[in-house]
Amino acid sequence: MDMAMMRLRREDPRVVGSFRLHRRLGAGGMGVVYLGSDKRGQRVALKVIRPDLAEDQEFRSRFAREVSAARRIRGGCTARLVAADLEADRPWFATQYVPGPSLHDKVAEEGALTAAEVAAVGAALSEGLVAVHEAGVVHRDLKPSNILLSPKGPRIIDFGIAWATGASTLTHVGTAVGSPGFLAPEQVRGAAVTPATDVFSLGATLAYAATGDSPFGHGSSEVMLYRVVHEEPQLHGVHDALAPLVRACLAKDPEERPSTLQLSLRLKEIATREAQGFTDVRPPVPRGDPDRPTGRLAEQYADQRTVRRPQGPVTPPPRNNGSRPGARPTPAQRNTTRSGNTTRSGGRPAPRSGARRPAPRTTGAGRRPANPRLLRQRLFVFVVVTLLVALGIAAAQGCQGPARGLDDGNVRQDVRPQQSYAPLPGDLMVDQHRSQLNRDD
Repeated sequence: MDMAMMRLRREDPRVVGSFRLHRRLGAGGMGVVYLGSDKRGQRVALKVIRPDLAEDQEFRSRFAREVSAARRIRGGCTARLVAADLEADRPWFATQYVPGPSLHDKVAEEGALTAAEVAAVGAALSEGLVAVHEAGVVHRDLKPSNILLSPKGPRIIDFGIAWATGASTLTHVGTAVGSPGFLAPEQVRGAAVTPATDVFSLGATLAYAATGDSPFGHGSSEVMLYRVVHEEPQLHGVHDALAPLVRACLAKDPEERPSTLQLSLRLKEIATREAQGFTDVRPPVPRGDPDRPTGRLAEQYADQRTVRRPQGPVTPPPRNNGSRPGARPTPAQRNTTRSGNTTRSGGRPAPRSGARRPAPRTTGAGRRPANPRLLRQRLFVFVVVTLLVALGIAAAQGCQGPARGLDDGNVRQDVRPQQSYAPLPGDLMVDQHRSQLNRDD
């Protein structure tokens, strides 16, 4: 049933009971729903039964029992029954008007809900169904369009086909009451309905909220009803935290489905955990990598893209010398800071960038190379020391070099020192030298 407001048509009544009608909210299989208000301005959703059904005495009797059961429902997750007239030419009943879009419209316009949102909606609906079932009523037509998302939380509406526990789901032979794709298998077969019937419908509704589609696909009513009875639901896209619970709700056997109380407690736990971000964290996709997956696949993607270091001994990180006041960081610490640490020397945080700098390559022994700046400093010192040693050697050789003397008033620049040696006997030069000495005397 579409809950969008429309203008009243010519055939629509303007006043029903003590309520003045303003707009059409929608039309369903049982009648038309109007937006009305009483003399105090209280707004209500008023449903007027179709004329052909109003002439059916069996339907009137069942409708009276349903209204009586709806009066017994307590709890804030349903639209409270305000008034009803079961003896009118066209029976009607009015419930509290709930502002807000239906779950169907919300998903159709904005897309599937997050895991935390689905769990929160499911927990509130389960709690509401607990109150409904305690009153001895089975909704029998729980679906996204019958759930309104009000500012105070989701509300279950449209108990027009609700029936007491254990009643048959057939209005006429071979005709199932409800919406294909959200009916339970026992409803399709015409078996007795129980609270587990609403649990099945709730599971299909949660699957729709998580994926934006029915778990049994699309098709004609006959095809959809066949799939509900004989085929397994398609839960691709349902969040991992919710998929097991939703699958349990959609069990073919009513005895295998969880109770509404169990659902309420479990969904509250999931909603709390998902809201705190313990699971299903989806980081933003970087601009430079638009094809990067999100969600759980992001962790696998990160593991595949991680560059593993070669095997070898790992050099322990340098010790922090900041314990001594005024101590300067070591070159290794400065090198580590440049390699992508979050803190610079001096305690100031390093600027953050969108992409991490690549780690320096490691040698075969697992040790990092020396700092290039330190290598240049060492090379400069080596050159200077080499030059100084060379100059020292040259100066030492100059001090022991050529001797100076006088020759005809000129300084002799190249006077080689005379070598002395012991003369050999019979040496001609020795004899000449001795002769010269004798003549001088």
